[in-house]
Amino acid sequence: MTTLLSLAVSVLPVFLLLVALVLIDSYKLVALRTVLLSVGAGVGAGLMSYLVNSWLAPELALGPGRYSMYVAPLVEESLKAACVLVLLFRNRVGFVVDAAILGFAIGTGFAFLENLYYLRVMPDATIWTWIVRGFGTAIMHGGATAILAMVVKTFHDRAATPRPWHFLPGLAVAVVLHSLYNHFLLHPLLATGLIVLVVPWVFLLVFQQSEQGTRDWLGAGFDIDQELLRAMRAGQVGATPVGEYLTTVRSRFEPEVIVDMMCLLRLRAELAIKAKGILMMREAGFDAEPDPALKATFDELRYLERSIGRTGMLALTPFLHTSTRDLWELTMLDRA
Repeated sequence: MTTLLSLAVSVLPVFLLLVALVLIDSYKLVALRTVLLSVGAGVGAGLMSYLVNSWLAPELALGPGRYSMYVAPLVEESLKAACVLVLLFRNRVGFVVDAAILGFAIGTGFAFLENLYYLRVMPDATIWTWIVRGFGTAIMHGGATAILAMVVKTFHDRAATPRPWHFLPGLAVAVVLHSLYNHFLLHPLLATGLIVLVVPWVFLLVFQQSEQGTRDWLGAGFDIDQELLRAMRAGQVGATPVGEYLTTVRSRFEPEVIVDMMCLLRLRAELAIKAKGILMMREAGFDAEPDPALKATFDELRYLERSIGRTGMLALTPFLHTSTRDLWELTMLDRA
C-alpha cells in the first residue's frame, strides 16, 4: 500500500494536469493519439537520458551535485527538444497552445519514467519525497518542455524558412529553468508550492492568448479562401491576384499545366475552408463527422502536384499558403 501511495503521489499530479490542459483547449486541436504518442516519446527520451547520464557522469567526474545542476539539464532537455522538433517538422503542431500541450505531454512521459526509477532505487523514501517529486519535479519537467515547445513554435512561425537551430532559444530557457530547480535555491516544499501555483497560471495565460490568435487567423483566412473560391467558381479568377500572376507565367508552362495549377489552387482553398469550418465547430462544442470524400480529394491533390512538377509548384509558392500553420491545417484533414 505504501508503494502504491508513493506511485500515485509521484505520477498522478502531472498526468492530471495534462488531462486538464487537453480538456480546456476549446478548439480540441490536438488529437488524443498524438498526445499519447508524445507521452511515449517522453518515456523514450527519459530512457535515453538515463543511458547518456550513466555513461557521461563517471567520465566527467563532477560529482552528483554539480552534474545534476550543470550537465543533466542540458542532456535531458536536449533529448526532450528532439521530440518537439520531430512534431514540428512533421506538421503536428498548429498553434502555440498545441505546442504547450504536446511539450507538457513529452515532459510527462519523461517524469513518469524518472519517478518509476526513483521508486525502485529509493524504496524507503518518505511520502514528502514523493510529494516533492510528484507536484514539483514532475511538473517542472512538463512545464520546462512546454515552455521550450512554445518558444520553438513561436520562432518556427516567424521564420520564412524554419530551420532546426531555431530550437536553441527555447532549449536555453528550458535548461536554465531546469538547472535553477536543481540548484535547490528554495526549500524543496516551497519550490514545489511555487511550481503548483505558477505553472497552471502560465498555461491559462498562454491558452487565452492563443485562442484569440486562433480566432483572428480563422476569420481572416476564411474570408480570403472564400473570396478566391468564389471567383474561381464564377469564372472571374482573371481579375484576382492569382489570375494576374498565372497570366504572367503562362508562357513558361504548357496549357495543361496551367489548368492543373488552377485545379490545385481550388482544391487547396476548399480544404482550407473545410479545416477552418471544423475548428469553428469545435469551438462551438460540436464534433465534425468524418468526410469519406477527403481521401479522394487528397489523392487528387497529390496527383496534381506530381503533374505540375517541382518547377510549377515553386512558381505557385506565393499562393499555396505554406506557412507552418497552413501545413498543419492540411495534415489535420489528411489524418481525419
